[in-house]
Amino acid sequence: MENEHTESRRSRWTFLTNHARVLIAIARDPGIRLRDIAATCDLTERTVQAIVTDLEADGYLTRTRDGRRNRYVIAPGARFRHPAEADHEIAGLLAYLAAPLTSPAATSAAAPGREPTESPA
Repeated sequence: MENEHTESRRSRWTFLTNHARVLIAIARDPGIRLRDIAATCDLTERTVQAIVTDLEADGYLTRTRDGRRNRYVIAPGARFRHPAEADHEIAGLLAYLAAPLTSPAATSAAAPGREPTESPA
């Protein structure tokens, strides 16, 4: 049986960490500003700055100056930190989550060997 405490606790958790969200935002746009990452991820600029520093210190990305802005490069071959996923590179997850969104209808229509289905009128 659910109670108010259980329901509020369940509504607060998410599948991705803030570090993952920041890395995905950078994968989508390597020239993105910290302020834009903060807005996208619903974080403060200070938090985003700390996360970028963590990611850089642990070798997940490098930051270079490009005029007045930073440009980020995600390290090729970087692996997940947790032992359960350490044998997997983060590139696959980033490619999947940073890719443009497509509608389910477009995805199923583009699948090899499948004929597009018509929706009822």
